[in-house]
Amino acid sequence: MATRRPVEKLSRRAGVELGLKGARQVAGKSGRIRRPYPPGQQGRAQQGRRRKRDSDYLLQLREKQKVQWFYGVAAGQLARYFDASRRRPEATGGELLRQLEQRLDNVVYRLGFAGTRAQARQFVSHGHVLVNGERVNRSSYEVRPGEAISIKRDSAIEPLVREAISLGFRVPQWLDADQQALSGRVAHRPQRSEIDVPADENRVVEFFAKY
Repeated sequence: MATRRPVEKLSRRAGVELGLKGARQVAGKSGRIRRPYPPGQQGRAQQGRRRKRDSDYLLQLREKQKVQWFYGVAAGQLARYFDASRRRPEATGGELLRQLEQRLDNVVYRLGFAGTRAQARQFVSHGHVLVNGERVNRSSYEVRPGEAISIKRDSAIEPLVREAISLGFRVPQWLDADQQALSGRVAHRPQRSEIDVPADENRVVEFFAKY
């Protein structure tokens, strides 16, 4: 999802770190850390003031936006993921997050091969990422358990991938990574406890169920 907004302002607006600036976040220099209040003059003026109680709609909308920005998907895409999730037998909120986690761009990011999901999307769309040895250039591709992901041999992005690996992001347990070989695989579908999204998926479900 391309966004015209400065990405660090999204983290400040959400009030949580969304992982949109990899190296700056690791170094403690992200905009949210340096300016821990919403963007704009009103945001700074309201810093430290007691906030009014938000409506249920606003709380649900805010959580929906966190998930949307965190994974870098458009509102319409997120709605389609919700529709697919509620047709499955698993709890809708957890299933929604699992589908987002299994996106190819997110898997590349989670393996540590990109500093941000936006960078991972670029790697995928430019044909640098292989699934089971075949090039896949669709970021929304759902990587299934047992499938292998690798960076194309002698790819021009290898220095960028090595730089991302040096950031030291933790690889979740549902993925097996061989960062030296620039390859990995999905060991199993992620459990909710293995997904570190800074949002309440139940409020996201409530939002789509009502609106």
